[in-house]
Amino acid sequence: MPNTRIPNAVRLEFAPGQLVHTNLSGAAFSGDWLWVAGDESCGVDRLRRLEPTGAEALRYAEPHSFLLADLLDLPDAADVEADLEGMALADGYLWVVGSHGLKRKNVKPGRSDADNAKRLAKLALDGNRRVLARLPVEHDADGVPRLVRETEDGRCALRLKGDANDNLLTEALADDPHFSPFLSIPGKDNGFDIEGLAVAGNRLLLGLRGPVLRGWSAMLEVAVEEKGGQLRLVPLDDNGTLLRKHFLDLEGLGVRDLHFCGDDLYILAGPTMVLNGEIRVFKWPGARQTLDANREPVRFESALREAVTLPHGRGTNRAEAICALPSGLTQHPLAWLVLYDAPGEDRKDGEYTVFGDLLARD
Repeated sequence: MPNTRIPNAVRLEFAPGQLVHTNLSGAAFSGDWLWVAGDESCGVDRLRRLEPTGAEALRYAEPHSFLLADLLDLPDAADVEADLEGMALADGYLWVVGSHGLKRKNVKPGRSDADNAKRLAKLALDGNRRVLARLPVEHDADGVPRLVRETEDGRCALRLKGDANDNLLTEALADDPHFSPFLSIPGKDNGFDIEGLAVAGNRLLLGLRGPVLRGWSAMLEVAVEEKGGQLRLVPLDDNGTLLRKHFLDLEGLGVRDLHFCGDDLYILAGPTMVLNGEIRVFKWPGARQTLDANREPVRFESALREAVTLPHGRGTNRAEAICALPSGLTQHPLAWLVLYDAPGEDRKDGEYTVFGDLLARD
């Protein structure tokens, strides 16, 4: 119950019919409002900060859902999940990205071995997983933020050009020697799987849960601009480079989320496969300057240090989202919010309330 929660808990109250309430995979703050995404929906939810009901540090409630189909012309049907895995707020836009990966059917209890063998061999691509989009944030007369197709000042919701099979990013990777072989492998099998997003101007950093290559995880850097009612990839430099690859020493783990804090980049990392393994936060000091100065199309980064190791359960409590709290929300001036996929019973209060964690950061 709420009054038994430890003081660093963050209470998130959802409601029947909301897009997400358990498998949280993305988070971003705007003032007293928290945006969250889940990996089994095609939209995002907005929650409002309210007074705590018990011993928890923060409480967010009054959820409101925003369907991507109401904001964008999607590559697939409106009810097909987007598997949103990354989220970032920048310059009046909420940026979101889907996993972009294939999925493999799982075995089911009670099925025959033959039936389960067929299921395990079946691959599929939900077209909305290949969404990379910016969604305008507009405030109403009471200061409440909402997502809209077009704002009064002319900002529009746009996604990267593509269809249900490919977009400009997957096309740019089609002949890549490192990643093209993994586009045909499901994400949870160490295949291609985007699970982190950070934004710096018109440049996007896309963290990959997989593939991890000989222990090196990867982050892709691209630049986008609006053209013809869509987002297009544009060169990162005068040499026409459309894609830079950054290989990161995360000690064999894959990227689960990315977040800029000032000039530093923090990386939430966990197992690329379906494993009950360690989940850690790494810090890349001075990443912003390094990335700004870099002109190499491929580089390796070992100057990372572990900031904290997070708890996990057996099949539960997998940390999937991390973001910095706005100043003034807690007694600690520097803190993270961490949200979890597959929350265990220790992170639930009924069917529609889950708990995240507050972590002190350096």
